[in-house]
Amino acid sequence: MVNQVALRAIEPEDVEILYQWENNMELWVVSDTQKPFSRHQLQQYIKGINLDIYQSKELRLMIETEEENPVTIGIIDLFDFDPFHNRAGVGIIIHKDFEGKGFASKALDLFIDYCFNNLGIFQLYCTIATNNTRSIKLFESKGFIKTGIRQKWRKIGKDYIDEAFYQLINE
Repeated sequence: MVNQVALRAIEPEDVEILYQWENNMELWVVSDTQKPFSRHQLQQYIKGINLDIYQSKELRLMIETEEENPVTIGIIDLFDFDPFHNRAGVGIIIHKDFEGKGFASKALDLFIDYCFNNLGIFQLYCTIATNNTRSIKLFESKGFIKTGIRQKWRKIGKDYIDEAFYQLINE
């Protein structure tokens, strides 16, 4: 059985784990990051993250195991929130030590429910490199439908790969 997970707000104590993850160049391919972040930048980000979603246009939550001594295992993001069209992008990263154990699936379930039933969002979307089969399987299992392909959209080294666009509509 998969352990349960919980989503929580980012705390000032999370700066070290964010520093590690945001500066992990292996993850830059999925996060579109192109330069490292300093601890100071992350501290400032954490101070400002408590803005209302209508001001910041984003929501970032930490994913942790739900046990007596919880372990922070990932991050889930709502980004590019558009209150007029009532849609937002979603992204998720699980630490490699916890991949393949169902944590991302549980966290995404919680997040979708929160977005649709608490925030009243009509549509979530995500973009996934077409070679990222694990993420494609995860989002398709939650009902996200591929609605398009951007050809040679992401640059990796000297190569370009396609990126798929997925949507989940709150019917």
